[in-house]
Amino acid sequence: MPGSVSTLVRAYKSAITRVCHDSGINDFAWQPRFYDRIIRDHHELRGTRIYIRNNVEKWRMKYL
Repeated sequence: MPGSVSTLVRAYKSAITRVCHDSGINDFAWQPRFYDRIIRDHHELRGTRIYIRNNVEKWRMKYL
């Protein structure tokens, strides 16, 4: 649907991909296996920040 959030995100991702490839960054790709989520309030924002912070540490513990 024109003007929807998903249309905007798709256009943004397409534009960024194009800029990267035009700049010679040919191995650029978006992270697979994820889904877009709209953060609707402060509680979701807080939970997302905690997840991101913990996820980085979990990655370090697993791969380093």
